[in-house]
Amino acid sequence: MSDWQKQEYVDLMLDDLKVWAIVGLSGDPSRTAYRIADMLQRRGKQIVPIHPNAPVVLGEQGYPTLADVPFPIDVVDVFRRSDAAGEFADQAVAVDAKAVWFQLGVIDEDAFRRTAEAGVPMVMDTCPAIEWGKR
Repeated sequence: MSDWQKQEYVDLMLDDLKVWAIVGLSGDPSRTAYRIADMLQRRGKQIVPIHPNAPVVLGEQGYPTLADVPFPIDVVDVFRRSDAAGEFADQAVAVDAKAVWFQLGVIDEDAFRRTAEAGVPMVMDTCPAIEWGKR
């Protein structure tokens, strides 16, 4: 297991953190982000769509950026390509999010290092559905 999939961080996010900002979430039910957001909602999480168009998704108001969210964010869950994901880790730190989650296939070791140095737990290259399935 890599440093970026620490079980204690996965458990913290899945068990204790409630407000999940989902970067890249749109209203398209065929997209993985939509399916994961739906699963998170069904498991009692509050989802916050983060998308330039700020759509309402699964009944929740979206916001164009993390900085536009008018309440505290617990987890920033990133559905973006690896080469575009790092900036969202930095934004998560800037808005005082409690944790960052990069989805399956999303890896940015520099962003992981910066986030860890800021004292923010982060996991990469896994999915909440996979992690819940291991329980």
